[in-house]
Amino acid sequence: MATTRPAMTKALVAEAIGTFLLVSSVLGAAFYSFGSPAGPAGILGVALSIGTTVMVTAYAIGHVSGGHYNPAVTLGLVAAGRFDAGKALPYIVAQVFGAFAAAGVFALIGHTGATYAANGWGDLSILKASMSQVFIIETVLTAFFLLVIVGVTRTGGPSLLAPLAIGLTLTAIHLMSIPISNTSVNPARSFAPAVYAGGEALSQVWLFWVAPILGGVIGGWVGKWLLDE
Repeated sequence: MATTRPAMTKALVAEAIGTFLLVSSVLGAAFYSFGSPAGPAGILGVALSIGTTVMVTAYAIGHVSGGHYNPAVTLGLVAAGRFDAGKALPYIVAQVFGAFAAAGVFALIGHTGATYAANGWGDLSILKASMSQVFIIETVLTAFFLLVIVGVTRTGGPSLLAPLAIGLTLTAIHLMSIPISNTSVNPARSFAPAVYAGGEALSQVWLFWVAPILGGVIGGWVGKWLLDE
């Protein structure tokens, strides 16, 4: 037991740091890149920011905790039989803590906008998507994300390339869904900005817990069934 406690502590710190960097990559690009004097980086800039950040963070500290940085990933890996269910709640708490720390940093910097880059439908969606449209895309894309994660981290899989594949997948997911939902696929990423934004964003945040977790569990189950030999 004495040797597992430090390991678990390190894992939780790594999850908090990884989620902090993930959320920072989204918020920083979303808040500031559109107003850059050199021209807006826009949707592509946000997508590349999060994809590359998750990739390099996974390479740097992913081995400490498994590099989840996302409650939907944690629960999806539980569904896939890849992660101990008893560790899921502490991981999720650490992830939410990291997300709130990132949101707090940008609150101090300022220039965050009224919606705080929150996820949502209706007026919070670039394309004014409906609640059902947002629910569908968040569920489907999170399932896709977990299927990729389960596939590239399998025994005998391309372990050295796994962070690259995961980062590129997250980039693609953001390119596909920013205009619809502002892209969540991560309840921690959604929760912290919604609390800072308040109002409509906070009233809609429930969907960005339910849909990504549902999608993550589906993706984990499908990945386990498809890849188990």
